[in-house]
Amino acid sequence: MRDSELTEVIIGAAIDVHKVLGPGLLESAYEECFCHELTLRGVFFERQKPLSLSYKGLKLDCGYRMDVVVDNRVVVELKSMERVLSIHEAQLLTYLKLSGLRTGLMFNFNVQVLKEGLKRMVL
Repeated sequence: MRDSELTEVIIGAAIDVHKVLGPGLLESAYEECFCHELTLRGVFFERQKPLSLSYKGLKLDCGYRMDVVVDNRVVVELKSMERVLSIHEAQLLTYLKLSGLRTGLMFNFNVQVLKEGLKRMVL
């Protein structure tokens, strides 16, 4: 499956979760249901995947965790907030750089239409 096809499946899973649950819940509820949707679709993912960083030969395990990494190719960050700030977008960009992955999706479920809460990043 190409990256574009995989992101379509991921977006479809998030849309289904949002259609059923709507806005206003905690991020953890959306994460649980989103992962269930990926499982139903037969898509491999890792949840709360640890992310270390290296600095001049020093490996630091600082407790960073990516919400969901799909098929070892796409970082998915889930939010449930009034609005996504630039710092949240910077977080996803940093996760992509540190992980060596090229594609990231951020979903903010606290919107009326999920399309308004979708951000895609490609390095």
